[in-house]
Amino acid sequence: MSLHRLVLVRHGRTTWNAESRMQGRLDPDLDDTGRAQALAAAPVLATYEPVLLVASDQVRAWRTADAIAKEAGLVPRPDGRLRETALGDWEGLTGGEVEAGWPGGLASWGSDPEWAPPGGESRVEVAERALPVLAELVDELADTDERQTAMVVAHGGTISALTASTLGWPVSAWHSLQPLHNCAWAVLEQRFDRWRLRAWGLAAT
Repeated sequence: MSLHRLVLVRHGRTTWNAESRMQGRLDPDLDDTGRAQALAAAPVLATYEPVLLVASDQVRAWRTADAIAKEAGLVPRPDGRLRETALGDWEGLTGGEVEAGWPGGLASWGSDPEWAPPGGESRVEVAERALPVLAELVDELADTDERQTAMVVAHGGTISALTASTLGWPVSAWHSLQPLHNCAWAVLEQRFDRWRLRAWGLAAT
């Protein structure tokens, strides 16, 4: 029939996540906790029986995808369109440092998906570049005989933007989604030609 389920997985923890440091397009690797999270999540995620696995080419997402691929018997495909939101001048800074340099900036970024950090992207722009990946997955599985699952490994901001835009939510509602924890995931299912949010924030532990 077609692709009927999307599982969107956030990468495991990095040292910068633990320090509440803004990562964006910078590329810290998973730390020990993040690697353990990926190894714990992988066998659970494999039970969805994905037939395709696509991941951001940033190292924290790629390492997470590699753990899943080994459990699911798949070869992950890198896609740069799934990278995290570019945070411009904020990248590498802690939340406190951002607030000191740009008072009120974090609040604006957290409440308005059309607002972008200086030199960075808005959530709306992230959705515009990442949505074609999902459309291509749908097309790739359009002629299959059975209902299939595709899995995407990416970043918290990217997954939130993808989910809200895929569901057709008004931009003003996008930030009603709680941020995903490291190695948590969302499940979207297609019924009657519409995508629905089946689960949000699932995790192995």
